[in-house]
Amino acid sequence: MSGLMLLDTPSLYFRAFFGVPESIKAPDGTPVNAVRGLIDMIARLVQDRSPDRLVCCMDADWRPAFRVAALPSYKAHRVAEDGGDQTPDPLEAQLPIIDAVLDAVGLARIGVPGYEADDVIGTLAVRGAERGPVDIVTGDRDLFQLVDERGPVLVLYTARGIRNLQIMGEKEVAGKYGIPGRGYADYATLRGDPSDGLPGVPGIGDKTAAALITRFGSIEGVVAALESGTVEGFPAGARKRLESARDYLTAAETVVRVVTDIASPELRELDDTLPGTPRDPEALVELADRWGLESPVNRLLNALSS
Repeated sequence: MSGLMLLDTPSLYFRAFFGVPESIKAPDGTPVNAVRGLIDMIARLVQDRSPDRLVCCMDADWRPAFRVAALPSYKAHRVAEDGGDQTPDPLEAQLPIIDAVLDAVGLARIGVPGYEADDVIGTLAVRGAERGPVDIVTGDRDLFQLVDERGPVLVLYTARGIRNLQIMGEKEVAGKYGIPGRGYADYATLRGDPSDGLPGVPGIGDKTAAALITRFGSIEGVVAALESGTVEGFPAGARKRLESARDYLTAAETVVRVVTDIASPELRELDDTLPGTPRDPEALVELADRWGLESPVNRLLNALSS
């Protein structure tokens, strides 16, 4: 690859937590399945894709206010009683360990207040594509909207596991969904995504959504056609349904569209160089000993030094 790799870190550590047995514990009995799984994922990715630069992108805000203001249902079903997200307690306890290990290794790790990891990825992907190839590693289809032949920007989709990544570019997105290669956000807006509390337009399924985006190019194009009174190009019954959902279409655009222009000094000044040796060897040894992470840490260090 020899370019920039952007990790949707929350997506990866959730996958690790549910994919690695919770019986994997530190000497003191603390579960470390998510930590071990994430470290091994990063080692495999570095070994297989050989990036020059890598950023672990984080959620500084898993449910940003600007998205909730636009669409109150956004991730509402995931809100816990205390107002936070529903991260399982055994995983929550591992997040500080993950942060400490990544920092001791020297991997760039960043979240931006008020934004999700997706937005950090979007901003860095657009900037990174100006310099060369960008790989986005995620289990979230929302990030398919970022694929771009320029760069290129590819999504390494983890649904089948880290050893069986689906490499998604513009051609692959177009082939799978029957839409323009960069039209996934508009397609998702129309059909909806229950996992994010995105209802979609009632009565508009996958095929109709694909037909509309192929015909009109974007949600903006669909709305322009509605406003102009155009009838041609709308599947049977779709125009009326879309007319009834005009407010939703406007609101959902803000929710679904990944931010690609975060103005953050931390992002501009981020050192994303892949380290060949650990930033803080003593801290890393201490963390590995305390949490029983010697094997995965050594695998990561071997991948970084090769």
